[in-house]
Amino acid sequence: MMGAYRAGNVALANAIGNGVADDKAIYAYVPEFIRYYLGEDPILRNVETYICSKADHLKYVLENLDQLVVKAVGESGGYGMLIGPMATAEKISEFRACLIADPRNYIAQPVVGLSRCPAYDPRTGHMAGRHVDLRPYCLFNGDRVIIVPGGLTRVALEPGSLVVNSSQGGGAKDTWVLRGED
Repeated sequence: MMGAYRAGNVALANAIGNGVADDKAIYAYVPEFIRYYLGEDPILRNVETYICSKADHLKYVLENLDQLVVKAVGESGGYGMLIGPMATAEKISEFRACLIADPRNYIAQPVVGLSRCPAYDPRTGHMAGRHVDLRPYCLFNGDRVIIVPGGLTRVALEPGSLVVNSSQGGGAKDTWVLRGED
């Protein structure tokens, strides 16, 4: 791959090594990465993340499964996930067994109250409020970082759902930030 890239035969959409960040357990350490590599405190707070391979974290998660979001670290697209407040007792019991059997495979976080915006519901033919999250785009050009004025707003098209992944019935909206008058 790198040979083809150097020869100009392919373009890369993501930087080499980018996949390492797909392990959700890395998320808990991002504030420490910022302090170490940038020598400053993070500007934005991280969502508290419990690493289930840590005994004290696992104990807390097991005691509070009905209040947390539990995610398999290697999954994507909303798979391998439990949203405690919306889960059945059976599903919580199933995740409890998975956590005990393989705690390294899971992290947990509090439920984040997602924003809502109007979205067209083709089943009813009307606009309805749906949960959304925003994925900004950052481009790296040598030593420069360019923040694109907009991003991708992911939409949970199922009523009440907090899962915005397209593989789980979600959709997307382009989002643009318009420059204000100077």
